[in-house]
Amino acid sequence: MNRKRFLKSAGSCLAAAATVAPMLARAARAAAGDSRLPNIIVILADDLGYADLGCQGCRDIPTPHIDSLARNGVRFTSGYVTAPLCSPTRAGLLTGRYQQRFGFETNPGPEAYADDRFGLPRSEPTLAERLKPAGYTTGMFGKWHLGYKPELQPTARGFDEFFGFLSGAANYLPNSRRAARLNPLLRGTQPAEESEYLTDACGREAAAFIEKNRDRPFFLYLPFNAVHAPLEAGEAYLSRCAAIPDSKRRVYAAMLAAMDDNVGRVLSALRQHNLEERTLIFFLSDNGGPTPQTTSSNLPLSGRKAQVLEGGIRIPFLMQWKGHIPAGKIEDRPVISLDIVPTALAAAGMSARPEWKLDGVNLLPYLSGGNSAPPHETLHWRFLSQRALRRGDWKLVQTRTDPKPRLYNLARDIGETTDFAAEMPDKLKELEDAWQAWNAELMPPQWRREDARTQTRAAGKTPRRPGRAIEERFEQMDRDGDGLISSDEFPRDDVFKQMDRNEDGVVNLDEARAHFAGKREPSAAKEH
Repeated sequence: MNRKRFLKSAGSCLAAAATVAPMLARAARAAAGDSRLPNIIVILADDLGYADLGCQGCRDIPTPHIDSLARNGVRFTSGYVTAPLCSPTRAGLLTGRYQQRFGFETNPGPEAYADDRFGLPRSEPTLAERLKPAGYTTGMFGKWHLGYKPELQPTARGFDEFFGFLSGAANYLPNSRRAARLNPLLRGTQPAEESEYLTDACGREAAAFIEKNRDRPFFLYLPFNAVHAPLEAGEAYLSRCAAIPDSKRRVYAAMLAAMDDNVGRVLSALRQHNLEERTLIFFLSDNGGPTPQTTSSNLPLSGRKAQVLEGGIRIPFLMQWKGHIPAGKIEDRPVISLDIVPTALAAAGMSARPEWKLDGVNLLPYLSGGNSAPPHETLHWRFLSQRALRRGDWKLVQTRTDPKPRLYNLARDIGETTDFAAEMPDKLKELEDAWQAWNAELMPPQWRREDARTQTRAAGKTPRRPGRAIEERFEQMDRDGDGLISSDEFPRDDVFKQMDRNEDGVVNLDEARAHFAGKREPSAAKEH
């Protein structure tokens, strides 16, 4: 048999296997007297560092409930997301496709200035939209960040229920003036009043969703805004972390403890109704931690949020499905958030169609021992001027500040300190050629981050919201569009420290106004 015929035959066999596997899974459930489809839960942390969980080596912040997912399932030590920033990661995660294929490459900026093209295109179905025809009830509770227009909001993208917010960040404390003004909570499409700490409110809604749908298959998407800035926690959580001397770290720990408690709340709801063995659970972060702002730790990785170094894109990644995948397994083969969609579809007995052109793979055969090969030969990243590629242990990196690509061996040098580019030009060229071939398949970014400055400078355009001088300047500095200024975004450390009155590592608009007006910080912004 010649090579071409062999490859064609092999491709036919793989396609047949992909079709038969879900049928066999359904047959196995039926033989066991359990014909019900499994529930699927995706829990997404926000800005969680690689080393911020107990199961990842954290020693000063207990996370027993999240750690239990690793103990009862699989912990991927080389788990990645598709971008080092919030919004594009979510687009890739929910579609199973590299978001750069449809031009979704960066955050939008504040809602008032966001480009009209911003949002997850209707042509790219979400996991919720894929699962609903199979009989799933769907709910989402937390941060969306995939579109502001009515036709792009969660209830128009496959979710039967939604409680949360649309933008990139929100205050946690219910009496925050900024929360009500800049990023209101919604239930469905209507404004929602909330009296609880926001992490607790999202956990409450998720547990109620499980309770209500305990007798039918459901897909629960729980994207917490924890532990994203601003650093805010209620006294009950702060008191549990009183032994941590650093004030910023103490608040961060309290926020993480709150998220862990609410992961426990979800697990408890499953156990109460004997659903844990029926439920496939994923837990991961949307990007690496922004260490200077929040004290998050990405060790032993280099880099952080907004960088394509390992600390920006390699994240805690856990998966549990009791009785279906191994318990306590540590898996170092690289996987990526794109794999969630095809894995969930396979668990639901659905075949991913070729025309969907998913970039992720079904991880179940790799975890059951049926496939010892790497799930991915190559993983790719493009984030505006930054780019990266991982193939085996080798990684190509080009950062924003260095025009020359670097070559690292992650097996020998996980901290990306030794550049082999000059020493191994052939390997560098191999990875460079592979990245260029992938890049040729992508769309250009369909928008750039917009704010008052960029819209004013554009010919014939004016800001949609006039704003005062301080607000205009604030929007210019808030490069990632999360409604907060970090120390990285502000050029002068001394002035930044003066503005950051509550020492939470970020400056909100009220703090900026108070500083430049020479007044005391409003009391609501002082609360933790």
